[in-house]
Amino acid sequence: MVLLEMSIVPMGVGESVSAYVAECVDLVDQSGLAYELHAMGTIVEGELPAVLALMQQCLEKMTTHSDRVTCTAKLDFRRGKSGRLKSKVESVEQKLGRKIQKP
Repeated sequence: MVLLEMSIVPMGVGESVSAYVAECVDLVDQSGLAYELHAMGTIVEGELPAVLALMQQCLEKMTTHSDRVTCTAKLDFRRGKSGRLKSKVESVEQKLGRKIQKP
């Protein structure tokens, strides 16, 4: 399983890109993969081919709005582990001995 953190933005469409982000988040939501949206991107959990295909879908969706799209992505691969969207945060909270602030 992998965690993919991605931020995909069409360029030259103005200061606010939330309408375009919403289109990508809709694709993520429809994928059925576990995900979390945060202020600077989206983290998706799943098998490598599925998360990469989803990132490609999002990129292609953004090219319908702009000829230039920027994408920042990070992958965290860990064999045999799932549910890490929550467990990684819980591990840090355990070490702190308290819950952390969540949006």
